[in-house]
Amino acid sequence: MLRLYDTAARAVMPIEPAESGHLRIYACGPTVYRDAHVGNMRTFLLPDLIARTAHARGLRVTITQNITDVGHMLDDTGLGSSGAVDEGQQGEDRMLAAADSAGGSALAIAREFEARFVADCERLGIGAPKHLPRASECIPLMIALIGTLIEKGHAYIGGDGSVYFDATSVSDYGAISGNRLDALKPGHRFEGGVDPNKRFHADWALWKRAPHSRTQLVWDTPWGIGFPGWHIECTAMLLEFLGESVDIHTGGIDLRFPHHEDERAQTNAAVGQDVVRHWVHGEHLLFEGRKMSKSAGNVVLVEDLVTRGIDPRALRLAFLQTHYRTQVDLSWAAVEAAAKLLRKWRQTVAIATWQPSHVDQRMVNQVLEMFEDDLTTASAIVVLRQFEKDESIDISVKAATLAVCDELLGLDLTMSQPATLLHTADVVPDDVAALLAQRSLARDSRDWAQSDVIRDELATLGWTVTDEAGGQSLRRSRN
Repeated sequence: MLRLYDTAARAVMPIEPAESGHLRIYACGPTVYRDAHVGNMRTFLLPDLIARTAHARGLRVTITQNITDVGHMLDDTGLGSSGAVDEGQQGEDRMLAAADSAGGSALAIAREFEARFVADCERLGIGAPKHLPRASECIPLMIALIGTLIEKGHAYIGGDGSVYFDATSVSDYGAISGNRLDALKPGHRFEGGVDPNKRFHADWALWKRAPHSRTQLVWDTPWGIGFPGWHIECTAMLLEFLGESVDIHTGGIDLRFPHHEDERAQTNAAVGQDVVRHWVHGEHLLFEGRKMSKSAGNVVLVEDLVTRGIDPRALRLAFLQTHYRTQVDLSWAAVEAAAKLLRKWRQTVAIATWQPSHVDQRMVNQVLEMFEDDLTTASAIVVLRQFEKDESIDISVKAATLAVCDELLGLDLTMSQPATLLHTADVVPDDVAALLAQRSLARDSRDWAQSDVIRDELATLGWTVTDEAGGQSLRRSRN
């Protein structure tokens, strides 16, 4: 049975779907005003790993992931210094800032970065969610939800015409983060620290009244022309696409407070029950000792790996070598080492194409159990490395076993095998098969010199390889 660390429970908990055989997951997605960096991608990998583990046990999985394309403020976390609530210091809207910088429309910018995000997920082997709704296309859902919260006494119209959620209207605020309302301090933007538009300093905006200067990303509502607050879109999409019982909600640890805390409060208030059963968060990622930031000049994108000639699945393997709840200091050296291991495993797996063999089911079960145990993927990689290095195990068994385990790993270990060998009438020895797999990888990397070297080495072993459309053809040399 799958077990994951539940942030609210402060413990590793068994995950039992509310609906037998069907796991429902909501994953916080990107705000598409820029490219997602590799630290973001580590977080977006989390629901994919959960889904692969659940699939291995025969569960059906439905994932919904939002696309935030209506923007939110540059600093709308609701936190001032020392944990104080200071929602007034919000700055400029991220989507509008990106549009102004590019000289185009905000939604056009959003579509561009959304497409790039989807492409990066594909490069990393992150499965597409069943639902990928855009916030801009779910505004009617948000308006209806806000109306419900007002009717139930959980929301009110503030002094500035915006709609705010009444934080004091829920009794268990702080269940995820441990932050209690009576301990939250107001910020310092307003005299006395309290925003005069709100009843209580910890209340947050569900809908913001737009200033006349704002001409993009605004909608007409019963409360005037405006735009949604940060948290309301996730509540609206979660309820619309997954219903009133969601098994797992994922996101980065930075979203634990206030985003997930506020989202939980308003979702439960709207429905009248606890909707999300388990909150699962991934830790931060540093790169070469520093937090990635534009100002530091160390933001690394998936495209940067491609530019360096590194298969993006190597980044996935580097992530698998760490635990999702551990803060990681990634480096180019670590990614390159993962790329080397990835190439080695692919060469091994390629042998299974023409060398049918038995799978070591004991090893497969061991790896699955490690994934089920709070996604201890690092331990799984260690045992697989030991397995692959064990000279007492037939190489074809290693190949077949790694290929089966790849359903969990998602490393595309069989990428070169279907078209690698188009045809041969001869039995292919292991050493020849390994060389052919290496040559296929060299050609995939456009390393023509290495491809020629391997071709010549095959020739000395008595084999002739011919490149054809779709792959390689192999035959014994005839003297």
